[in-house]
Amino acid sequence: MKKYQLTGVCRAALISVLLCSPTHGAAEDGGLYKGPYHDESTDDRNQRMAWWREARFGLFIHWGVYAVPAGTHKGEQIENIGEWIMHYGRIPVSEYQQYSSEFNPVNYDPEAWVRLAKDAGMKYIVITAKHHDGFAMFDTAVSDWNVVDSTPHAKDLLKPLAEAARKHGIKLGFYYSQAQDWVHPGGATWEGRWDPAQNGNMDDYLRDIAVPQVRELLSNYGEIAILWWDTPIDMTANRAAMFDGLTDLQPGIIFNNRLIYGKDDVYGEVGDLRTPEQHIPPTGLGYDWEACQTMNTTWGYKSYDDDWKSSEQLIRNLIDVASKGGNYLLNVGPTASGEIPPESVERLRAVGDWMEVNSSSIYGTTASPFVRLKWGRATKKEYSNATDLFLHVFEWPEDGRLPVDGLRNEVSGAYFLADYQLPIEVRKSATGIVLHLPNQALDPISTVIVLKVKGGLDVERILPTQTSEGAIALTVDDANIHNPGYGGRLKIGQDSTLAPFLESWTDFRSHVDWVIAIDRPGTFQIYADVAADERSNFSLQANSANENWFTVNATGGPALFQRQLIGTMELPEGESKIVMRPQEPGWRPITLRSLTLRPLTESEK
Repeated sequence: MKKYQLTGVCRAALISVLLCSPTHGAAEDGGLYKGPYHDESTDDRNQRMAWWREARFGLFIHWGVYAVPAGTHKGEQIENIGEWIMHYGRIPVSEYQQYSSEFNPVNYDPEAWVRLAKDAGMKYIVITAKHHDGFAMFDTAVSDWNVVDSTPHAKDLLKPLAEAARKHGIKLGFYYSQAQDWVHPGGATWEGRWDPAQNGNMDDYLRDIAVPQVRELLSNYGEIAILWWDTPIDMTANRAAMFDGLTDLQPGIIFNNRLIYGKDDVYGEVGDLRTPEQHIPPTGLGYDWEACQTMNTTWGYKSYDDDWKSSEQLIRNLIDVASKGGNYLLNVGPTASGEIPPESVERLRAVGDWMEVNSSSIYGTTASPFVRLKWGRATKKEYSNATDLFLHVFEWPEDGRLPVDGLRNEVSGAYFLADYQLPIEVRKSATGIVLHLPNQALDPISTVIVLKVKGGLDVERILPTQTSEGAIALTVDDANIHNPGYGGRLKIGQDSTLAPFLESWTDFRSHVDWVIAIDRPGTFQIYADVAADERSNFSLQANSANENWFTVNATGGPALFQRQLIGTMELPEGESKIVMRPQEPGWRPITLRSLTLRPLTESEK
């Protein structure tokens, strides 16, 4: 049996994985934490990141011993995500380790997994080499808590996956929980330790377990394209520096932003890419980012989680992410026997069917030039003197007229990716162009139209503006919705009146914002078209100014809408961003159709 200790040779091999970004996090002594790419030129960085930016779509795999209990421990269903069952169930170390005797993936077919990802249109795979339970899915020399020494399978699971990925031209990345480890003494835990067996020194844990295991991962599996850190609890700059040197083992490797926390204990200060989890940012961002999401509600396999997203939603999520300049890392959670759930397989195949026709509108594209397209999304590819605009039409126009407001360029051609022969008439309009389309969509999920645009792209920023009376409506169609990683999913709904509204606003952390244009500044009365069971408090903030609190009164039910005057706010001339947030105490779920801002007259002031 292997011991939880390092040889002197391994001890000397301190490795470096530290962050690959032109931005840095702050160390405790006030200095800047610098990773191996801190002095990288822009050209070198662009070259290193080129394949990842081209890819746009990858597969996340959460797999480990937690697939054995599959969400249930001692007959009790443990709430929350499946791979955290040890934490949420407060399972003692020795008791949890017994599950490894039942981890026997006899149906594991890594080549089939890779082919499934490739057929779905994915360009890379990231798999959990070690999650927070400390269990290594590979043969490691520094701990016997691994798939070779602690399971009936007794074989390294990563080597055959690496071989299959290379065979099929898929990039491979490893997820590694560098800080949280609930089994090895000294590993970090969220919300405190619950078993004396977990007690120990974190620096010893990092030196003896985490650092050498990362070295093994970057030494023993051929080319590794990505190292995906997670939850850097108690990771100081000095502790992060213990990994210095590893990039020499994998030149050009890409790292995410979760090795160490940034300001206010959030991710984002260091790393090649930022990682919004379980949500899609509302707009394009000024840096590389990757949205990671589950198909149901959990990452690791949970036998009774049947809350599956539809194939339509997943395809539109991929499009949405690409339209904002990001990558989409979509997760599967295999079973303990090594099978990807059939619901996941079905959805990946549906995504693959769509990608077979439309992948050119995803790969290598950049963010949409438009503020908002109410009927769908757009991506683009820019050339020296031309641009291809890919219009993803979610909502097919009943009258066959599709407006593309703000486009000032001359269009030299237009065609459908699904049928090059179908005619599309392009006409200029007062606000841009209008496409005249067939009566029915070619694809009900997303029909893609390619616009061949002459010259450098010239798009006017079209924002909601004031009426002739000076009022402006903040409709839910124009809102950017921000959901947290977990909890309620604030979304747009619609009733028999066909008037959309924001529904399922049950999570305090969800918020919305609008970007508008004001040419007649002043003081505005705020009217809310809202429904609520109870009084509810929220705030409005304009352009990062101080938040103003407002109260919505109960209307008698979540579907009984009422127009309420809730207060006033000042708006300056020009572009404004208005943010609406729940506020405690006193927040209760509401349903919102719109906010209307009406300027005060001189007599009303």
